[in-house]
Amino acid sequence: MARSKAASKKQQKQQQKRGVDFKKIKRKLGRKLPPPKNATNTEVKSKAIVLPEQSVASEKAGLAVSKKGLTLKELLQQTSHHNSKVRRDALMGLKDLFQKYPVELRSHRYAVVEKLRERIGDDDKVVRETLYQLLKTVVFPGCKEDNQGPFVSLMVAYIFNAMTHLAVDVRLMAFKFFDLVVQYYPPSFSLYADKVLQNYEDILRKNQFYLEDKAKLRSALAGLVRCLSLLPCNKRKVDSSEENMAGQKILHAFELDMPAESSGFSSITKKLKDLVPVLVNCFQDFFPSVHHMPLLDAQSFDCMHSILQSIDLVVGFFGYGIHQGKPASQLSYEGPDEAIWDHTISSLLLKKLFGVFPLNPTNHLSEKVDDRFFILNIVITEIFLRCSEWICPPGFLLEKFLQYIENALLGSTCSDSRSGKAVWEKHILLLLPFIPKLVLQVASDWKSCLLQAFTKIFEGCNPQSSLKLACLSAIEEMLIPGDDIVYPDASDPLFEYQITWIRALPQLLILLGDKHPSSSQVVLHLLLRLGQCANSSSPFSWEYENMQYSLDKFYSSCVDRGDVYYGPFIRLSWDSQELAICGLYYFSNLGPFLLKSIAFCCLCSELEPLVLFRIIEVLHSAFSAGHIQIADYISFFMTLLSRFKLLPENIYPDVESDAKISNRGTFKLLTNTVCSCLSRIGDDSLVFQILEQVIFDQLLLKPPLDNACALLRVLVVLDCKPTRLSEQGVIALSKYLSGYLFEVVHCIPEDDEENSLPTHQQTCCYYMLPCFFLFDRSPKLLKLVLNLMGSLITESSSSSSSHSYTQYGNDNSNQINAVVSALLLMHKDTKVRKIISSFKEEVVHILQIIHSLQSSDSENMNFEERHKIQCAYSRLKLVTCMLPNEVPAS
Repeated sequence: MARSKAASKKQQKQQQKRGVDFKKIKRKLGRKLPPPKNATNTEVKSKAIVLPEQSVASEKAGLAVSKKGLTLKELLQQTSHHNSKVRRDALMGLKDLFQKYPVELRSHRYAVVEKLRERIGDDDKVVRETLYQLLKTVVFPGCKEDNQGPFVSLMVAYIFNAMTHLAVDVRLMAFKFFDLVVQYYPPSFSLYADKVLQNYEDILRKNQFYLEDKAKLRSALAGLVRCLSLLPCNKRKVDSSEENMAGQKILHAFELDMPAESSGFSSITKKLKDLVPVLVNCFQDFFPSVHHMPLLDAQSFDCMHSILQSIDLVVGFFGYGIHQGKPASQLSYEGPDEAIWDHTISSLLLKKLFGVFPLNPTNHLSEKVDDRFFILNIVITEIFLRCSEWICPPGFLLEKFLQYIENALLGSTCSDSRSGKAVWEKHILLLLPFIPKLVLQVASDWKSCLLQAFTKIFEGCNPQSSLKLACLSAIEEMLIPGDDIVYPDASDPLFEYQITWIRALPQLLILLGDKHPSSSQVVLHLLLRLGQCANSSSPFSWEYENMQYSLDKFYSSCVDRGDVYYGPFIRLSWDSQELAICGLYYFSNLGPFLLKSIAFCCLCSELEPLVLFRIIEVLHSAFSAGHIQIADYISFFMTLLSRFKLLPENIYPDVESDAKISNRGTFKLLTNTVCSCLSRIGDDSLVFQILEQVIFDQLLLKPPLDNACALLRVLVVLDCKPTRLSEQGVIALSKYLSGYLFEVVHCIPEDDEENSLPTHQQTCCYYMLPCFFLFDRSPKLLKLVLNLMGSLITESSSSSSSHSYTQYGNDNSNQINAVVSALLLMHKDTKVRKIISSFKEEVVHILQIIHSLQSSDSENMNFEERHKIQCAYSRLKLVTCMLPNEVPAS
């Protein structure tokens, strides 16, 4: 019983602690019951809210925002967000903002780069790739014109930090970022070369850990190739821009620009020595996968190709340092500098790289695979040719490479498909620069084989292709003697091929035309170099002289009907024209055939005046050096003066547009230049005797007024007082001058109130001045001209036909007005007035003829013509009265 009581008491205490399940609430009377707990409150409360403006919208008013309405500051802040998706969206928003508002990038470029660089080592792959695309497509192109030194310095510290990251993906991506920096700012490699090469060496030593991910390794190796390509190298450029030497104004001398030494790469030789074994071992690591796989996949090929390219660039840099300031003969005797070239590298290349040459596929399953192996073998061959003079390869290895080079030149090592031919043409360029030295080092039988294969490429490739440019570059080395190359004798196999190449150059130049100016410039540069070296002792002098008979179509050609077809010279650039013009000087006997072609070319209206006078300058230098015969030289100038076509034909153009295209100023300058050149070629009296009949023959062809005036000016420059004209010359010239004076007064009206401007007076003086000089030096000539004028009036009154030298009307009034106008123009000149005073009798005779014609009762004259004759008579009578009876003492 005691236990039961104790248990009941314990249970009561526990129930008190837990409480009761339903406690009854006592309500007081008169109080309102509270609502139930599940009742809904239907009471509505409202309060007025005053919003004068939206604060967020006002803060962003006038600011550049992205598509999502975020400003530059907000986007930059979000690039550091803990969520990778937010960081990626922020980078995409920056791209959208900068493309829409480029000014934002230029204004805040340093702040932008300072913030974006933090994402270079981002843990998220997508964020890193988005950042790379943002920098590549927007940031770097947008800041390209600015000073990129401080711009790059902000990034490289973070790039180097990412290169040492524990994650391999981040390290490889860092090399990709540095490659992007080098693309837009190449000096960055020389500034940080030690660190970059050390990081490349570290990452390549651990390639076994990520050899399966070849795509990332390929990207890193591509960046290494880009960096190493900035090293100075002896590699010969075939780009036409490297051959642009015409701007140096060369004529009698030509000097090549020596490569400038790069002080920024002098301290990385040791790093490069350490890098070569790593690259070779990395290349060997691909052998098992290549031989066990049925096909050489693209990623493995790209990695192997980049590794070989890197080795080639390093070897080229070593060669640059070894050859610096030393001829090849001295190098072969002394050997390479051990401070630059390590013999351990030689043994390494001989054993691990050249020993496995050539690389061949295990199964010929695809032409693409064959082409890939061809590319790899070509690069290995290039490396061998670069260092063959230092490593002294064994005979069997040299024979193996020579056999492959011959087969490669002939195209038998690559597939015959269209893509295979394109691959061959692109990569055979790597071997062509080594042909000149190679043919000097190998035996005679190998020399003939290599030259034959090389010539086949030269003759078979397209004229405008880069392969043709590479061939021309190699041909120049084999034609132009230097420190290592001398002229071969006739028994040397090289001599026969040199003649073949020289004879092909003019035809190649014509085939190129004006559609491929860079290629034409390379050919012209080679022709100039050849002309400078083709002296009398050169075995090529005869070939160079005969070349002028093939170059006429390059300038111009004349068909049987007299039509002139202009060659590509007219439309080439000034640099190419300068090269072609300078090459004319080196013909020891520039014949009339080529001079005629050049003369017609000079007459082309499309030719710039600067080019015309440059041609005259070079030809005058060639004549002074005895390269042009005097008769051909004079004939060239007479052709220019007599056939130059002036535009417009009227001396005073009626249309303003005609005045803008006028080339009279050029022709006047040409006349002065020709006169200057002819006055300096020798004894004036002898030259005058040669020119006298030549000029008379040209004048009898009745050239236009300007051309005739130019010929008369040449005659005046070479004449003296008393005149050097012969008796027959005075008579022949008097007949022409009477008609010439009529032409002048017809084309240039007399002075009046409308034609009293200084330009009009200068024009009259320009055309009449040669006649005044001739009259001053030969009074007999003036007397004959006056007599012919009188006879012209008499003949016109008795016959309807005019004189053979007059071209402007056959009525009496026109003839008389022309004679009187010519006499008035002569009277205005002081010296001629003194001379004409001694021939007052002839002038009076002309006056009498006019008076008798006026007094005649001819039915052929109407009232208007009689009035014109009366006016002419009055003007001439006034002048005649002013003439003194005797000539004043001079």
